[in-house]
Amino acid sequence: MSLREHLYELRHRLGLAVLFVLVGAVFGFIWFLTPIGPVPSLGDIILKPYCALPTDIRFEPKPGECQLFQTKPFEAFMVQFKVGIAVGMVVMAPAWLYQVWAFITPGLYARERRLALSFVLIGSVLFLCGAWLAFFVIPQGLEVLMSFGGGIFITALNAADYISFVLVMLLIFGVSFLLPLLITMLNRVGVLPYDNLRRWRRYIIFGLFVFAAFATPGTDPVSMVVLSVAMTILFEIAVQIARVHDKRKAKREAIEDAQNATDVDTPSQLDLSVKPVEPARDLDDVT
Repeated sequence: MSLREHLYELRHRLGLAVLFVLVGAVFGFIWFLTPIGPVPSLGDIILKPYCALPTDIRFEPKPGECQLFQTKPFEAFMVQFKVGIAVGMVVMAPAWLYQVWAFITPGLYARERRLALSFVLIGSVLFLCGAWLAFFVIPQGLEVLMSFGGGIFITALNAADYISFVLVMLLIFGVSFLLPLLITMLNRVGVLPYDNLRRWRRYIIFGLFVFAAFATPGTDPVSMVVLSVAMTILFEIAVQIARVHDKRKAKREAIEDAQNATDVDTPSQLDLSVKPVEPARDLDDVT
């Protein structure tokens, strides 16, 4: 493909990815206020970590009620729109991730292309697992952050600030959980072998803790520790997968080399079979 064809292909794939996200955003916008059968509305789900805070540090407009503050016109609409976009990216992750992978696969071998569907599905599951873990970490992190004021302060969170905090936490945890998939992909294509991972293990783990300290928006110790420990466990799983893969690859290559190798001291095979000799022709026939 020429450069122009690559650009056209990139535009086509990006257009499809944006379209899938917008379709999911419409679904998330409607779900924000509307329950889906037994599933509560998305607004109630997002508000649950804030409502889990103790009532002695959380402001209640009325006893038993849990609400956020709207301090600007159309703030509720913008929050609902922002949440809808985020939900669209999560719900339609398999679709737009496939578009990204489909743009990359022409430069890979056929064997690597067959892994596309598996990587997309595994990536979606890992992202959802990270977001699920963040959803359970947010209440503990908020409680730690809001408890510093003691009995002097009471928490009344702004809707936009709280939603942004929750979405950033979900995004950071979800993307961080893609670490083992990234390492496995690089190992499969030969860019990151197991020997390098083994030598760099200590430095990578230290870097994961540093990343968790800077990435978590609340800078609370609960979120940092949970994220760093989870990423370390996922990294070790990826390292072991790389070890098994490289071991099998080396064994397979050794067998292939043994089959293709030729010993220079081995004599060549001679044809010792007896063949009949043609009878000599008479000279008179020749003349």
